[in-house]
Amino acid sequence: MADYANISLARDGAVARLTLNRPDRRNALTHAMMLELEDAFGRVRNDTSCRVLVLRGAGGHFSAGGDLDAMADMPPQPADRTTDPLIAAYRQFGDALLALNNLPQATVAIVEGSAVGGGFGMACCSDVVILHESARFGMPEPKVGFIPSQIIPFVVRRIGAGPARDLAVTGRVIDAAEARRLGVGSHLCAGIADINRALKAVLDDVLKLEPTAVAEVKRLVLSCATKDDPAVLDDAAASLVGLLRRPQAREGIEAFKSKTVPSWGRG
Repeated sequence: MADYANISLARDGAVARLTLNRPDRRNALTHAMMLELEDAFGRVRNDTSCRVLVLRGAGGHFSAGGDLDAMADMPPQPADRTTDPLIAAYRQFGDALLALNNLPQATVAIVEGSAVGGGFGMACCSDVVILHESARFGMPEPKVGFIPSQIIPFVVRRIGAGPARDLAVTGRVIDAAEARRLGVGSHLCAGIADINRALKAVLDDVLKLEPTAVAEVKRLVLSCATKDDPAVLDDAAASLVGLLRRPQAREGIEAFKSKTVPSWGRG
């Protein structure tokens, strides 16, 4: 789908596959990489024939968070005390996470090895997370004198304020089993064969669903974090009626009644 220096993005039918591709650095994030991620998520959003995004890291690790060498090599603070240009650079990763979080397509993260800092955030912005038993999550940045920054709201919404506060003030890294218990992921796999089986099952499920209905129900679920219940219910009622008036709903109802497969589930 596109050429990048630090990630790869490819299509396999209706499935887009995005790979974080700095395996020699455990896929640690640089600003250039974060810009590529935001661009890639935008491309996926605009690809109406794409129904699922699968996100994975190369080399047995998801992402080890920010690249410490790149972070240490920073320009000096402006002498005139104007707004530090690094603020916008780091805030941009928040925009990348928002782009991932708000994709209308279903998103699946396969997490192996390190998933700390930014890696933790990307997992928390994914709809389904498949955990390899080697997966490790955490926000250890305060150990070296800074914070995870842009991932915080997404981690809190995924696991709750209590567990997030625990991880934030202790810097401890949790294993895959605890991550599953906290709700980071729903599948815990012992090896690559297990991961492949879990991914196939998830893709089979998602690709049976009508794409616009998936986008709408996902949007409504996400809106529960920012809207009160009456507003969500009003929105949901209007959305439901709009979907019911589409020919896809009539096709889906008839297919269900006749025990056949609707057009979107045949691919």
